[in-house]
Amino acid sequence: MSPYQWVIVGLCILLTMVDGYEILVTAFTLPAMTEYFDLGKGQQGLVASFGTLGMGIGAIFLSPLADRIGRRKHILFSLALIVVGMVLAGLATSFESFLAFRFFGGLFLGGIVPSVSVLVAEYSNQKRRGAVMGLYGIGLPLGAAIGGFLSVALIDAFTWRGPYFFSAIITAVLLVVTWLVLPESVDFLVEKRPAGALKAYNKIAAKIGAQQATELPAPRGTGAQRGGFVAGALRGIMLRRTILLWIAYSLMIAAFYFANSLTAKLVTEASGNADFGITAQALVAAGGVIGALLFSLAARRIHPRVVTAIIGFLGFGIFFAFAAFFDDKTMVLVLAVLVGLAVNGGVAAYYAISPSIYPIAIRAAAVGLMMGLGRAVAFFAPNLATFLQGQGLTPSGLYRVYAVILVLSGVAVYLLHATYRGAHSRDAMDEEDDTANAAYDLAETERSGRVVDAVR
Repeated sequence: MSPYQWVIVGLCILLTMVDGYEILVTAFTLPAMTEYFDLGKGQQGLVASFGTLGMGIGAIFLSPLADRIGRRKHILFSLALIVVGMVLAGLATSFESFLAFRFFGGLFLGGIVPSVSVLVAEYSNQKRRGAVMGLYGIGLPLGAAIGGFLSVALIDAFTWRGPYFFSAIITAVLLVVTWLVLPESVDFLVEKRPAGALKAYNKIAAKIGAQQATELPAPRGTGAQRGGFVAGALRGIMLRRTILLWIAYSLMIAAFYFANSLTAKLVTEASGNADFGITAQALVAAGGVIGALLFSLAARRIHPRVVTAIIGFLGFGIFFAFAAFFDDKTMVLVLAVLVGLAVNGGVAAYYAISPSIYPIAIRAAAVGLMMGLGRAVAFFAPNLATFLQGQGLTPSGLYRVYAVILVLSGVAVYLLHATYRGAHSRDAMDEEDDTANAAYDLAETERSGRVVDAVR
């Protein structure tokens, strides 16, 4: 890993920090918005989840653009429209207009995350990819945690609108930084060969410290990998892996959105203190930072997919403990950190393990589809919770329901890991790296292979 590769990873962490804050900003502002708009239970569920629906649709239909136009262009395009969505949400004058603007912003929030995750995976070397992806995973929960603590002051000073305008300003700044710093994916340049690919390739080579190339190296994906989405994700062993990944991630993200959309509200209702509820919500996010760091450390010794399964199993016990001590203020704050470790750290783990499963040509589309379907399912998580609460289920009972969902996520991802045996024991990205390394060994003196070798 060259210093320039670490710069790219660092910038992507900043992007996911902002993304983490923007995904959960509605949860932080929901108590204040409930009072301002006089929202009923059903309306609260829609406010908490409508942006999530937009994210799901955006991830499914917008993330494939990254495989066509490039990761860099896709990220810049998405950031610009996220700024527009956040400004409009902050200017909303009614419940209905807020839903419309959050849905619009959600489209591009959903579209950007797969591109950023894939770019980090593609700039991580083969040996440390699991650990680097785990480190990258701190961005989403760290952004949510910082945003939660800032939201208390922003809401007090500028009403519920303050966090949305603050988010728009920070995103605009990062848009400029990204335009100046972020390169295109080397994998995309080699595989897709857009206009100016060799020039961009050599520019990256100079920053990594590799020799300049007179021509691009041969594409690294096999013919089957370049055969389209169906061939790369929905045939043979890949069909089984894709379905298990969808199930595992959907269950985890459902628990994630339940805990991150409604913890502030549920704790506020139990304690009668809105600031205490937001603090508990921010601690959930802070726990995700710890979870992502622990994932990164564990992934150096244990396969990242196994670590992801363990997180789901631990989450089962943590959610039951949180339910048992829901009326104890001290324990609520302590266990909120562990709740975040399970769900926010769990989502970061899926960001880490999913890109390497799929070949270059469909990587962003496949990861985007996983995230999109998961978030479409997650749209129902807060609404299901508010419905069950309306039927008399206590907050403690809600956490027990989602404890079961977490353990099922752990089972599904472990079954996914079990598909990697015998002739199918390697991830697509590892196979691509093996192909590139073998080609480089056979033609060590050819300069065109040195950038790929330097990255890997």
